[in-house]
Amino acid sequence: MQRTRSEQLYAQAKTTMPGGVNSPVRAFNSVGGQPLFIERGSGPYLYDADGNRYIDYVMSWGPLILGHAHREVTAALKNAIDRGTSYGAPTKREIDLAELVCEMVPSIDTVRFVNSGTEATMGVIRLARAATGRDQIIKFSGCYHGHPDALLVKAGSGVATLGLPDSPGVPEGATRDTLIADYNDLDSVRTLFDANPGTIAGVILEPVAGNMGVVPPADGFLHGLRQLTSAHGALLIFDEVMTGFRVDRGGAQALYGVTPDLTTLGKIIGGGLPVGAYGGRSDLMSLVAPAGPMYQAGTLSGNPLAMTAGLTTLQILQRPGVLEKIIGQAERLCRGIGEAAAAAGRTIYQTRVGTMFCTYFTAAQVTDWESASAANTEAFAKFFNAMLTRGVYLAPSQYEAGFTSLMHTNEIIDQTIEAAVEAFRE
Repeated sequence: MQRTRSEQLYAQAKTTMPGGVNSPVRAFNSVGGQPLFIERGSGPYLYDADGNRYIDYVMSWGPLILGHAHREVTAALKNAIDRGTSYGAPTKREIDLAELVCEMVPSIDTVRFVNSGTEATMGVIRLARAATGRDQIIKFSGCYHGHPDALLVKAGSGVATLGLPDSPGVPEGATRDTLIADYNDLDSVRTLFDANPGTIAGVILEPVAGNMGVVPPADGFLHGLRQLTSAHGALLIFDEVMTGFRVDRGGAQALYGVTPDLTTLGKIIGGGLPVGAYGGRSDLMSLVAPAGPMYQAGTLSGNPLAMTAGLTTLQILQRPGVLEKIIGQAERLCRGIGEAAAAAGRTIYQTRVGTMFCTYFTAAQVTDWESASAANTEAFAKFFNAMLTRGVYLAPSQYEAGFTSLMHTNEIIDQTIEAAVEAFRE
């Protein structure tokens, strides 16, 4: 499979962009080789600059749950573009999307739209501190919440992929009030509350950790967090930027029956365009300006194009059987990959929640960052490249999730499984 044009574009890109990319994991550093430069996407496929076609399980890192260039989404966007791309003023589309989000997500009474998941977590942490009058925040090793200074500590995702425990440029003072617990370990959270009485504003986590692969919550973990935070007067914050609408129509909070105080969203609510949001109980959200004193603003927040794509996407997901079909395809794929590995005598540990999945190259159960980071990344890199050669595009990191979409048909899934059979044999 020739990738000459991608190689040329990568060399050109490195002269004007750091590392030749605009987000670190895209650079293929952990799997070897050079990144693909994409010309277009269609349904379940990506087409690179050399004309190669790939079955895509990255799906723009999660947002494209309906597949690339879904006809209803693109038609809605084309209509919206004809009316202008940005106004810097309110639109009815913001109301329509807000109402749908509030209807679908159990914890959200009101919502504020922003432009990225990072911006959403910045806003929600500020709100938690404003609401409680406290400064400290608990996060979990391996959970990634974008790149705010205060949360770029023991993060997963690209930070883990690059082997960076923190980041230069983050001052010590910025993380002084960030406390670190172990995912799926209630005792580690309890210890922090006991050691810091009356000073912890909230606990933020991915209810399904999607930035150290895909790590489901242990039985009772989320319920235990709900009890602990309530007992200590702290807020429970679910980062559902990734899990929102992908593991259940109401997010992980609906799937597991645990209602946080505040929630961050992103990815799917923009239908593939830049977006983020945070929301929660009315009494908390009433503190956000201009309703209240906690300031947060954004020139392009509620952008009419993002609102249009997100609204159309969520409306389609509400149709009977749509999300269930996508989840079923993820289940079919994971079962097939597991059988292919077993047939070849390869040891893997597979996880899946809803439409999110991960293949770890380890014999041990993966429950937290320590067990996830023990997986064999060299074996994953070989598997990634063997699949890429066979026209299957997985996330180029052991610590990233894979995603199915509405366009991943039985035929596409079966082709992927056959590629996995050959890759494991190799």
